[in-house]
Amino acid sequence: MPLTLLLPLLAQVGPGGALPQAPLPVHRAKPAISQSAPTSPPATILSAGLQTCLKLAQDNPSDAIDEAEGWLAAAKAMKDKAGAQQCKALALTRTEGWAEAATLFLAARENTPANEPGERARLGALAGNALLVTGDTVTALSALDHAHGDAHTAGDHKLNGIIQIDRARALAALKRDAEASAALEEARYELPDNYQAWLLSATLSRRDGKLGAAQSQIERAAALMPVDPEIGLEAGVIAVLSGRDEAARKSWQSVIVAAPGSTFAKTAQGYLDQLGPPRASPAK
Repeated sequence: MPLTLLLPLLAQVGPGGALPQAPLPVHRAKPAISQSAPTSPPATILSAGLQTCLKLAQDNPSDAIDEAEGWLAAAKAMKDKAGAQQCKALALTRTEGWAEAATLFLAARENTPANEPGERARLGALAGNALLVTGDTVTALSALDHAHGDAHTAGDHKLNGIIQIDRARALAALKRDAEASAALEEARYELPDNYQAWLLSATLSRRDGKLGAAQSQIERAAALMPVDPEIGLEAGVIAVLSGRDEAARKSWQSVIVAAPGSTFAKTAQGYLDQLGPPRASPAK
């Protein structure tokens, strides 16, 4: 997987105390599992016990936790321990037990042989992602750095790109924007069709005052994911900072239409209230 995931930072005040800036996502209280990466290794390398347990973790997390604990208590081989740990961890993510899940994903990584760097990368990425959800950004970045190295060793470009997106989230939260930008550049290269990489790039470019780059990046994100409230919010902020108030207004109104009653819609309405009504056309 990772589970990519993430709730916006609190809105920041833009230049001159104008509109608050749209946030760079960092973690989300009730995350959804990303469809961009597998939640488990290919079935061809799974033991029968792990296949069964992972399926149970998806369908009935509490039963999967019990089964994984029994499996772990009886396990003697490191691979069996790793299997039980990752199964319990996945089940815990279904019940929002993110901190314990992260610990178990890391333990499973340590119990995975060094000659399986792809599997170690996947488990490290899951740990880092779970830690982002808990808000432990420093530890998350450490886990993701190790996962990044493992993915490079394995030559897994897709997983490396996903890891770089999460590394960028962590780096941006730590105000290490130059490193976050470099991570996103690599993510866009590895995953040119991943809208999150382009959305986060646009937000980071806008925060750095690079409005031209931000505009092209948000356009790419919108082309990949035409109806997305986060993209609509960010597109509006970029537009208003570029002096295009009507374009901003349209973007924020589209968010309200696409996600009525949501936090995104409330934020969009707040932006519209600050922007004020459209200017009246001059009388002829």
